[in-house]
Amino acid sequence: MGKLNKTDREWQRELSPEEYRITRQKGTEPAFTGQYWNSKQDGVYTCRCCGEALFSSETKFDSGCGWPSFFKPINPSVVEEQDDSSHGMSRTEIICHHCDAHLGHVFEDGPEPTGLRYCVNSASLELKTQEKNDEETYP
Repeated sequence: MGKLNKTDREWQRELSPEEYRITRQKGTEPAFTGQYWNSKQDGVYTCRCCGEALFSSETKFDSGCGWPSFFKPINPSVVEEQDDSSHGMSRTEIICHHCDAHLGHVFEDGPEPTGLRYCVNSASLELKTQEKNDEETYP
């Protein structure tokens, strides 16, 4: 599947102002405020912009940071990494490989087996649960 290219105007029509600010303008939601920071539901976390499956609830953990945290993506190729030196810091930004949506950052302070913490904005994600999938499949 190739890159999904849309204009800023198209993204603004499809996303809420907060989702647009975070995913298209590399924003960050305040800690402990996002929809999924403390979610314990089973399912697959997909990209809010394009629907790409990014993280499984099986790899989600409570990092105490106030954002949804995962120790690995569903597949290494679905998340791209870029150097981020904004705000006077040196970090590694993570973006959706399909639509270039800003997801958050990855840090090397996560649990085993990877030792990584993918720290993701809730506004960048949509949780697909089995119940939602059943509802969509059986009208």
